[in-house]
Amino acid sequence: MDLELKDKVVVITGGASGIGAAIVCGAAREGAIPVIVDRCVAAAEQLEEQVRASGGAALAIGVDLVAAQNCKLVVEETLDRFGRLDALINNAGVNDRVGLESGSPAEFLASIERNLLHYYNMAHYALPALKKDRGAIVNIASKTAVTGQGGTSGYAASKGAILALTREWAVELLPYEIRVNAVLPAEVMTPMYRNWLAEFEDPEGKLNGIVSRIPLGKRMTRPEEIAAATLFLISSQSGHTTGQHIYADGGYVHLDRSLL
Repeated sequence: MDLELKDKVVVITGGASGIGAAIVCGAAREGAIPVIVDRCVAAAEQLEEQVRASGGAALAIGVDLVAAQNCKLVVEETLDRFGRLDALINNAGVNDRVGLESGSPAEFLASIERNLLHYYNMAHYALPALKKDRGAIVNIASKTAVTGQGGTSGYAASKGAILALTREWAVELLPYEIRVNAVLPAEVMTPMYRNWLAEFEDPEGKLNGIVSRIPLGKRMTRPEEIAAATLFLISSQSGHTTGQHIYADGGYVHLDRSLL
């Protein structure tokens, strides 16, 4: 299937590693031009070089998106370089485990700033360019928004708000034919996930317990599978899909555990 993404400029936040990097690589393979936005400058630039070495075009922008002004700068630099912005993939965030008991009001607010506000800010500043080309937005959320996890109030609240904003923006942007959807990963093996596992006394046992509860194939979701769902949603092949929450999770959230 041709996703018709050739030469489309796609901004991907948190694009230097994990799910974001998988989206960048997938976009490049489809002939799109990924803009890799990440606070880790070296990793973003390394991925840019990797894309270029494979014959593609890319741009790395190293910024911390907590500052709204930096979100504006990302859009301005993208437009200065390419003259267009066809899709925005909001992905940057961290499960920082600011809980009700373990955190504080100040830490909760900081978690919201890290995980939510830049989704709005990036969309706000990208909107004029998206209007011109009837672009698309995909928000990467998390299963924690609907299942809870415990000990991560800031992250869960942010991801829940992201799901609400996805529906809200889908309605608001109907007149411009800008489609807005969300993808909800559950258990995906990324560097951040490996770091979390390493905190347990028996990381391998913890992982085996998680995998045993994933209905489809008893395996973790691959970052490339999240990327594939995301790229489909920004493509013309998904031209009549908006306001949707897509669970790419091997049935983890919704299938009855009694079947396992």
